[in-house]
Formats: sequence, structure tokens, C-alpha cells
Amino acid sequence: MDAGSALQDSPDAAAIRQRFVLSGPVADYDPRVTPIRGDLADIALAGRFFAPHYVAPQLHRVKADGAMLRKAGNRDAEAVSQLLAGEGFALLDSAGEWGWGYGVHDGYCGYVLLDGLTRDDAEPTHVVHVRRALVFAEPSIKTPVVASLPMGARIAVQGVSECGRFFAVEGGWMSVRHALGLDALTCDPVDRALQLIGAPYLWGGRSGDALDCSGLVQLVLMLAGHAAPRDSDQQRDALGRALADPEPLQRGDLVFFPGHVGIMADADTLVHANAHWMQVVAEPLADVIARFPEDTPQPVLARKRIG
Repeated sequence: MDAGSALQDSPDAAAIRQRFVLSGPVADYDPRVTPIRGDLADIALAGRFFAPHYVAPQLHRVKADGAMLRKAGNRDAEAVSQLLAGEGFALLDSAGEWGWGYGVHDGYCGYVLLDGLTRDDAEPTHVVHVRRALVFAEPSIKTPVVASLPMGARIAVQGVSECGRFFAVEGGWMSVRHALGLDALTCDPVDRALQLIGAPYLWGGRSGDALDCSGLVQLVLMLAGHAAPRDSDQQRDALGRALADPEPLQRGDLVFFPGHVGIMADADTLVHANAHWMQVVAEPLADVIARFPEDTPQPVLARKRIG
């Protein structure tokens, strides 16, 4: 049963269908971030796109282990992104063990295993801003570690220990130094990118455990308070100010290549997650450019500066 079946047969749904007549999409759209399939669409698209059914999304949250977002409801389907602990997922349809919808943080659509989601209403208050944060059984580093969460995971802080050094979180206690309030995202994105050096490359990944090129950029910019789209081409179109050819690169600038992106640690060094080294590395930008085939028309597609 799909998540919004009750809405489809309600008087409200009938009224929506009577308000407009469409023969198809009103314009081209990006299917990665437009929640519409051949059989249904998010009710927010009613009046803009035609679909047999319009569904009101149900908000779920991602469990502590996170979940991969896939192109199809199949364990062997290609991963398109990753949902991190505590992030919201707007569920539009479910069948068997799979749900279809989109991540609330960036609108990216895909299929996720339902056992990775929860209807827990605890609203996250903080986000992990170190590569991995440990959760202790008690507010002491001498007690057993009961869990750990990667950079990017969102948590609901329930209180602070008497000593003021630990946050009370679900299942235990976390150092206050390892989580930042979602209302105070002021991290240096380059500093966080450098913390991730050595993290494995993972297609679709976007956490401190493993990630791809655009996942790294999205993650470190989020920790600096900048919302970024998921994929490198979307980021190239949406983020920052394009640098004129004479302008030198500086720390924090983004450099875009065909299907790739990285962030500059300084005027000459690029930090990026890449399949060449299969990990996050910092290396000379000139070396990255030199690896492109000689017949590549334009290795660097854009250079952008975040305001």
C-alpha cells in the first residue's frame, strides 16, 4: 500500500483533481529531485505535473546505522546517495521491504529499505562534526563505548551531564566537543574536509565513514551552514560565484571537473574523494588535471567561491 492511499480517495484529493487539467509535465524537470513516477507524485506537484495519484508524504527519520538511497527497490540496484542518522525522509510509497520518496535535506529521490527508517518524532538538535563520535554508556570516557556515529549524523540532545562535558543522547553519552547545534553551523569546511583524508571512496556515500566527491562537498558545506545539492553538476550550477580566469584560487574554493568536484585547501592543493586513489586525499590540483586524457576539451569546467 502506498503511503498516501487514504489521501488519494479523500474529498480533498478529488477537489485537487478538479482544479486543473494537464496532459503532461509543464516543463522539463530533473528526476533526481522531482518526486514523480509514472503512477504517482508528491501532492506538492499537483497543478504543475500530471500523475494518476498525488500523495501526501509521511515524514520518517533515518535510524542510527544510516541507509543507502537506490535507483530501484532492489538490494542490487545502484546507490544514488546515502541517508544519514537522524535525517528526514519523505515517504511517498511503500511495497514490501522498500519505500520510495526523497531526503528532506536535499530533495534527492530514491528507494530505501524501510527497516532503516523510524517514525520516531524526536527532532534532531545537533550534528556530529568530527569524523566519528563515540557514545559512552555513562558520562565518562572510562565507561564502555556503546555506539559511534559518523560525521554528518544528526542527534537529539536530551540534556547535559553535571560536569558539562557530555551530551545525553539516545543510548548513552557523547562528548560535547563532537556535536554542534543545528542552529550554529559555523565549521570551517576545509578543516572538516582535511579531517576526512583517508576515508574510503564510496559511490553515493556522504558520511564521515565513506563518501564520494560531491558527498564530501555537500557534507562539509552543510557543517559550515551552506545547503548544497547532492550531485556535482547540481552543485556547479547552484553554488557560489564563478571566478574569472585571472582570479587565483584560495582556501575553500570549489573546482569542478567532468563528473567530479573538490575543495581547495590552499591555492594549489585540492581535497577530494576520488576513485583513482579510492579515498579522500589532498594533492596538487595540477596532478588532478594532468590525469585527465589529453583529448579532454576542458578538464576544469568551473571554479566557484562560496560567499
